[in-house]
Amino acid sequence: MTASPKSRRRVLVGVSAVAAVSLGIGVAAGSRITSPEDAAAKTAAPSASQITVPVEKKALSSKVVGRGDASFDGAVNIRVETSGMTTPAIVTGKVPAVGSTITEGKALLEITGRPVIGLAGVLPMYRTLSPGSKGPDVLQLEQTLGRLGLNPGTVDDEYTLSTSAAVERLYEDAGYDPPEPDKGLTQALDGAKKQVDAAKKQLRTAQAQLKAAKDAKAKDTSVQQGAVDDAKANLADAQEARSEAEVKAGTPLPVSEVVYVKTLPRRVDDVKVERGGTVNGVVMSASGASLVVVMKVDAETAQRLKAGMPAALELDGTPIPAKVRRVSKNGNQYDVVVAPNKLTASQLALLRDANVRVTVPLKSTSGKVLAVPVAALSSGSDGGSRVEVLRNGKVELVPVTVGLSADGFAQVTPTGDASLAEGDQVVVGK
Repeated sequence: MTASPKSRRRVLVGVSAVAAVSLGIGVAAGSRITSPEDAAAKTAAPSASQITVPVEKKALSSKVVGRGDASFDGAVNIRVETSGMTTPAIVTGKVPAVGSTITEGKALLEITGRPVIGLAGVLPMYRTLSPGSKGPDVLQLEQTLGRLGLNPGTVDDEYTLSTSAAVERLYEDAGYDPPEPDKGLTQALDGAKKQVDAAKKQLRTAQAQLKAAKDAKAKDTSVQQGAVDDAKANLADAQEARSEAEVKAGTPLPVSEVVYVKTLPRRVDDVKVERGGTVNGVVMSASGASLVVVMKVDAETAQRLKAGMPAALELDGTPIPAKVRRVSKNGNQYDVVVAPNKLTASQLALLRDANVRVTVPLKSTSGKVLAVPVAALSSGSDGGSRVEVLRNGKVELVPVTVGLSADGFAQVTPTGDASLAEGDQVVVGK
């Protein structure tokens, strides 16, 4: 049976429709199929772009910053040497209060009714001094007396009558009677004075006899003249003996009535005796009257610091001008002692025993300079420094001279014909 023309047309149309649909499906599916290379290309990160920051104009200052504990400077224990006393060392008065100040030339304690006077010096009081004593302790005493304006005469290592007189003035200024010399020395002086008086009387008698002989026009007055000569020699010897006795009977300085402390004034931190008690060893501890802050640093940092450098202390956001007082080794570290220039009563109360931020400036630029982050610097093939400047989408290498670095920034100056200005964008990373 043969199909009619109409039937054949229907079959062709159906086949065409199916083909068209299949083609559409194939195109759609093909558009969704991707090769591994294409997929990697499409999912890869975009090309890196430069990270830039602007060149700034700013003042730079390098500094050491740390923290330290506030305290009163240089605590020391104060001992009174009582071995030379003939009576028990009973505390009878002048017991200081904690927080009070020890002043040079004033009594810091009273033992058996006698003062213990504080003086500044490095040698301890290890013996009683008296006229005729010699040694470095005498020199230290005379230097101290001179500093206090008490005129000890020639400052040397010999205790003289001038030293003795200055010691008397020291006690008078402290409000006490000077120490008395040994009774045997005063008795010897009294005896020497009587010998002088007797020698003077003998001389007067001999002179009177010589005069009478001359008035009588005696032919030979040699005997009378000899008596005068002998009397004069005796008087000279008696006067010399009296001078020696006077020196020995001068005002002494008992070992128990003076204590030397390296520096004064100082603040009393602790008192270990009480009125009526017996002195046995340390009587009190005292620290420097001025408050300081001690910051610990390593050896490298310590080499950059020295006494006299300006500094600043900061507590509760308030800066307090200060200075570095000293830098000293302490074990594997170094102690940097910083002292405030001046403190109000309220600042002293805040700083006492506090942990404080300490800043010590080292170097600074003169005003504002061109500055870039240290990360923007790189080295060229010639060993010089340079920065990468992004201009109009292109990176330009600009050679620079590097100055002070501080707080992550470095001072830069373009070299040669290169240009660099505030606001230029320098590359710090990609």
